[in-house]
Amino acid sequence: MFRTALLFGAAMGFAHAADEIPPVSTDREVTFSVASPDGGIEITTFTNTYGEPMYEVSFDGEPAIEPSRLGMRFAAHGQFKNGLVVEEKSRSSKDETWEQPWGERRFVRDNHNEMVVTFRDAEDEARRFDVRFRAFDDGIGFRYEFPKQKGLRGNVSIVDELTEFAVPATDATAYHIPARLWNRYEYLYDTTDVSGMHMVHTPVTLELAEGTHIAIHEAALTDYSGMALLLKRGNILEAELAPRSDGPKVKTRAPFETPWRTVQIAEDAPGLVNGTDIYLNLNEPNVLGDVSWVNEDLGVYTGIWWDMHIRTKTWGSGPYHGATTEYAKEMIDFAAENNMKGVLIEGWNEGWDGDWYNAGDVMDFTTPYPDFDLEEVAAYAISKGVRVIGHHETVGNIGRYEDQMEAAYDLYEKHGITQVKTGYVADAGNIKWTDRNGVERFEYHDGQRNAEHHITAVTEAAKRNIALNPHEPIKDTGLRRTYPNWISREGARGMEYSAWGVPPNIPEHTAILPYTRMLSGPMDYTPGIFDLRPNENPDYDRASENSPEARTETTLAKQLALYVVIYSPIQMAADLPQNYLARPEAFQFIKEVPTNWEESIALEGEVGDYIVQARKDWDSDDWFVGALTDEEAREVSFDLSFLEEGKTYTAEIYRDGADAHWETNPYAFERESREVTSEDTMDLSLGAGGGAAIRFKAEG
Repeated sequence: MFRTALLFGAAMGFAHAADEIPPVSTDREVTFSVASPDGGIEITTFTNTYGEPMYEVSFDGEPAIEPSRLGMRFAAHGQFKNGLVVEEKSRSSKDETWEQPWGERRFVRDNHNEMVVTFRDAEDEARRFDVRFRAFDDGIGFRYEFPKQKGLRGNVSIVDELTEFAVPATDATAYHIPARLWNRYEYLYDTTDVSGMHMVHTPVTLELAEGTHIAIHEAALTDYSGMALLLKRGNILEAELAPRSDGPKVKTRAPFETPWRTVQIAEDAPGLVNGTDIYLNLNEPNVLGDVSWVNEDLGVYTGIWWDMHIRTKTWGSGPYHGATTEYAKEMIDFAAENNMKGVLIEGWNEGWDGDWYNAGDVMDFTTPYPDFDLEEVAAYAISKGVRVIGHHETVGNIGRYEDQMEAAYDLYEKHGITQVKTGYVADAGNIKWTDRNGVERFEYHDGQRNAEHHITAVTEAAKRNIALNPHEPIKDTGLRRTYPNWISREGARGMEYSAWGVPPNIPEHTAILPYTRMLSGPMDYTPGIFDLRPNENPDYDRASENSPEARTETTLAKQLALYVVIYSPIQMAADLPQNYLARPEAFQFIKEVPTNWEESIALEGEVGDYIVQARKDWDSDDWFVGALTDEEAREVSFDLSFLEEGKTYTAEIYRDGADAHWETNPYAFERESREVTSEDTMDLSLGAGGGAAIRFKAEG
């Protein structure tokens, strides 16, 4: 009875009883260590006096992760927690550079040292597991590897993963969003000390007292449940796997491997941004073969989308229906005239009428509304040199979507539609499917069943040369390396909140994202709002239905900066055409900014305050810089040593005007040009909630 209660408590994420977890013992019985290639980071693993498997991480000789437990509990195969001994199994090193088909940098260096250790039961040598540790110059990764063994074979059920991350100090500053609450990953970030966290999503970023920054996350989440972090006693964060609706947290078969648990480590905030290759390097290489077709339609797109958020049009049919043949052609014309790659069309299919938020059982992904001719619109787009971007809103009903998936993708392939935005709008815990016994099941967005679903979707899409951009997705863990048609996703609080006023995204939000959510990979934030107060626009038929608080809490120039700061190989020009045409000087930057980059360097910044991000165009010698700030106006200065030495550039600067302020003077805007070289320094004045965007155009 007591054992059953313990397992139930572990599965539900309750704190373990005091007599079940003894105080952490750091007495080493046997230790093994591996250091990063530059020697700055060291991982040490050992068993303590209780025979518990442990590890710790140091950075420049100081603790980055204090002694922390490892281990696993199974429903029917006991636990791997104590009474263990550790033995070294193997060591290796790698230093190779590989090329991305697209990305924030073309070439990625994988330079690491690896150590594999075996933890085995001191009384039963047949019970064992391996931990594979990799030390990079910018962080560490480790995963569990359970071989088939007498006591662990066939189907296995994991009820708890015991991985801990002991933060060096409880007064470390943490930037975090809550996990397993109704709104998935779409929360404004809290800034607290460690004690201010409860259960949080990853990546979670912490700034230690001496200025070291760490970010805890995971890589290669495939057939497993996503990891949140639960604050235990003191400074200990423990892996908390998303539960399944049918009992354990993970169902798998031995042998199996877990996702990688990762800790990025940097001496400052920009160092975190510059160290994100670790997630790609911990994933398997591309399994799709030739993916050159993915690159053909990367770039800026527009769409029938913001209209619905500001209530000038509707997803459902009726007098305000947005996805009509006529309006779609107007948007295609606008895209073709302004160097845009595609037009997203939402609300084209049957199922949106009425309470669409609960329409997952009726969404039809192959039947257009009568006023929308998919074949005609898709052909018209191709004739204009752009593409229709498809849309599938599942409302979280992954079972129904999987039933229609092949037919839906076949339809898009037939009409030359090569990108699809998918949606999983459902409260956390409401991802729906039906098991083989006809029982309806409900899961978390980061649960194992949904992880499997996203792999199914991206592989089925790839068979038809279709790329996916899921919203309300599972979190990013670097799988775009393995499946390069997984081009972007949402997975954080995006621009639409500024249309609703619930509240809008506050100015510091986009000064936190680069150091938290954006560490994990691309985000379709949907920037480019030029009408910053749409609820006050008299030209909008239904503006009065919008919340009076609905507003975009940025300056106009900051909207341009987002195209460089918030990375995605597809970037939406989210506002309505008339708002761009009304401000042609600012719109020029959107027409010129690329979305695929040869190199990316975070130059300056502090979490939650500001960032200066530089990126080099994949297809030219031009560089682009985006700088943005929180609610505080600030002066930023950075040298231009990233530019090619000996070359002259024309700096086309789009910046905040005098007295720019997101609340009182958001449209104050200036555009200017000057000649610069790599020996120069750039000084910028950013207004409150403001920013700047710069194109460094190479001469000659």
